[in-house]
Amino acid sequence: MELVDHVAAVFRREYARLVSSVMRIARDVDAAEEIVQDVFAQALEHWPVTGTPDRPGAWLLTAARRRALDRFRRARRADAHTAALVYETTLGAPDDAPDATDPVSIPDDRLRLIFTCCHPALPPESRVALTLKLVGGLSTVEIARAFLVPEPTIAQRIVRAKRTIRDRGLPYEVPDSHELAERVPAVLAVVYLIFNEGYAPHSGDALVRHDVCDEAIRLGRMLVDLMPDEPEVSGLVALMELQASRAAARTDADGNLVLLADQDRARWDRARITRGLAWLNRAGPMEHAGPYQLQAAIAACHARAVSWEATDWRAIVALYDALATLTPSAVIDLNRAVAIGLADGPVAGLAALDAIDAAALRGYHLLPAARADFLRRLGRLGEAAGEYRRALALTDNAREQTFLAARLAACEAGGAAEV
Repeated sequence: MELVDHVAAVFRREYARLVSSVMRIARDVDAAEEIVQDVFAQALEHWPVTGTPDRPGAWLLTAARRRALDRFRRARRADAHTAALVYETTLGAPDDAPDATDPVSIPDDRLRLIFTCCHPALPPESRVALTLKLVGGLSTVEIARAFLVPEPTIAQRIVRAKRTIRDRGLPYEVPDSHELAERVPAVLAVVYLIFNEGYAPHSGDALVRHDVCDEAIRLGRMLVDLMPDEPEVSGLVALMELQASRAAARTDADGNLVLLADQDRARWDRARITRGLAWLNRAGPMEHAGPYQLQAAIAACHARAVSWEATDWRAIVALYDALATLTPSAVIDLNRAVAIGLADGPVAGLAALDAIDAAALRGYHLLPAARADFLRRLGRLGEAAGEYRRALALTDNAREQTFLAARLAACEAGGAAEV
């Protein structure tokens, strides 16, 4: 079981690079995924006998590319694909080459894969779902929870996207500069959703998956290298760095959730805050800021505050007002309502929550959790308990369940309300 767990961890970490590298050869998403799955099965068979390689990612990458090259050598025809295959054969390093197992010597094609998945021929929701699957390594269940939609819906989107890529022969490439603008929003949405799945996982025992957060930030920096003059790309990197700066303080010594109000700010990563503020400054003036710049500015308000009490909640409400105007959504309305409650009191917060389209957040546990908190602060403990029960039923994250259960128990015991 230990080896299986190890291979599963490697799978999650290396999957995107393996698929993207094999895609350069196979030019078919399903074929690439099949080859990668075969290689992981090969690892489970061989590593118990030969021992786990020092660099398992390099072993898997080399094995996957060799398997792909072998498959397409056997199927090679005198067509346009032959030239690409010849190129890959020279690129792919023969068995006796000194760098055959060195991943640094093989191009990193993840950005190429992202832009292929985000091709404008695909519906926006399919672009995001497919890229989260192939590049983020997320399961269909995780993607469904991120989108707050049923799992079969996500599965259908992914299948249709793959079929469109195959049937229409969409190019596996990073687009030219004049095509980049129309693909940027979907790409940024993908990277941020990957980050959010690491920062606030919807299931499992971990409250933060640091490796997933780091991967999203790395992809964001790659996008900055590709589009250095795009303010929203810098804004996204700023946002992720600023949010990640609080990751260590979000849990206590036992791994339990610690709310922002109760976090030890000495545990915040000052280096990340410095980088995040620098990225926000690089993004440029706020007069024409996009959604990621605005969210980064909200995160900066928290980063600059020396304490919870010193937080400029009115500035945060104003930024959420701008964000809601620019990109209306029920989740933004929820965050804005919470900020209103912290700026003007729990009665105002509840009124703002009541104005939200609750149907759009039917499966989102943070809506009843927010209502519960404001009700608890008002001393309406019976009503708060009911909301905590609803929130508990909507989350699969073990740490969040522990936190919500403790709050529920306090309300049921009739504990004093906190102001």
